[in-house]
Amino acid sequence: MKIRHLAALSLGLLMAMPAFAQDKATAPPQMSPEQKAMMEAWQKAATPGERHKQLISEFEGTWNTKMSSWMDPSAPPSMETGKSVNTTVLGGRQLRMDYSGQYMGQPFQGLGYIGFDNVTGKYFSTWSDNMSTGLFVSEGDYDPASKSYSYRAQMHDPMKPGTIVPVRQTMRIVDKDHAVFEMYETRDGKENKSMQIEYTRAK
Repeated sequence: MKIRHLAALSLGLLMAMPAFAQDKATAPPQMSPEQKAMMEAWQKAATPGERHKQLISEFEGTWNTKMSSWMDPSAPPSMETGKSVNTTVLGGRQLRMDYSGQYMGQPFQGLGYIGFDNVTGKYFSTWSDNMSTGLFVSEGDYDPASKSYSYRAQMHDPMKPGTIVPVRQTMRIVDKDHAVFEMYETRDGKENKSMQIEYTRAK
């Protein structure tokens, strides 16, 4: 009986050893100081902060828009109305803007994202719409004195292939229910306003 008991105990120990070894193998290894520093840097880069909360508090929601656009700086602008539905995405890291309306008498749809990059310390904006096949990317800063976001970008001129057009954009916060977007393009060394959008928060 003792022999059988010892044999059964030995067999049980042998069967348990692979599972024990597997648990030991899958246990997370201790990180080196360099790895810990890397992990902390990534966590800091990925964590939304006050800049992100500010963007959401200022721009989240549904907005009615009045767009003015200039094809010729010396001529009166064309006027269109539209709507922008701005929603928070990616856990409060970015704001998505779904724009619908008219542009030059044609149905117009646009999709944009705005956010703040913890790594570069810059605000960014991306834009694409149904009147182009490209992605427009701009980067900028915020001036608390004027309550304005200022962005810079470059645009390829479809009328002059190979020509780069410098672009400057501003978004000024008038109050919690109003904001004004302006876009300026520099052509032949002269900057002119090409677009203005007045935003009014929908009730």
